[in-house]
Amino acid sequence: MDGVRYKIREVLDKGKIETFLQQARIGHLGMVDGHLPYVVPLNFVWTNGKLYFHGATGGRRNQVMGTNPEVCFTVCEEYGTITDPVPAKTDTAYMSVMIFGKAQPIVDLDEASHMLQEMIHKYVPGYYNRPLSQQHVDKYRSAVFGGPVQVYRIDPQQITAKENLIEEEKMFKPGKTV
Repeated sequence: MDGVRYKIREVLDKGKIETFLQQARIGHLGMVDGHLPYVVPLNFVWTNGKLYFHGATGGRRNQVMGTNPEVCFTVCEEYGTITDPVPAKTDTAYMSVMIFGKAQPIVDLDEASHMLQEMIHKYVPGYYNRPLSQQHVDKYRSAVFGGPVQVYRIDPQQITAKENLIEEEKMFKPGKTV
């Protein structure tokens, strides 16, 4: 039964997935560190069918991806609780997307500069009155590790998405009882 229910929740509309990934603000990058899972939350940009993120070169995340670039990036937004007179049928309204692929470090300065500019547009729109210069991107150093920032790209090998739509009349509101 659960397999059927979750198949019904599958999202195949590529436009809906694109819009969701462009608007969501936090994703979780899953990696394999030896035999152990390792997951970190990240800011990211989805553009031209690819996912980009960045981080200091000296961190554990970059070391793990250097050894095994196979990753899963998950984005999920929770929209509230759907109530039901039967407690076991209470559910969550959400949308989630999972992207499987290989994380590749970006060495091309044009691509890295473009991605960091997209990141600024997404997270602080209108805050900076001029675009990033390539010289700034090339010389930028992380305050945490003292090394350059590394930009990564995931070219999706597989994307899956699921959603459970909001049922306005059933959404939980504090103080409402059955």
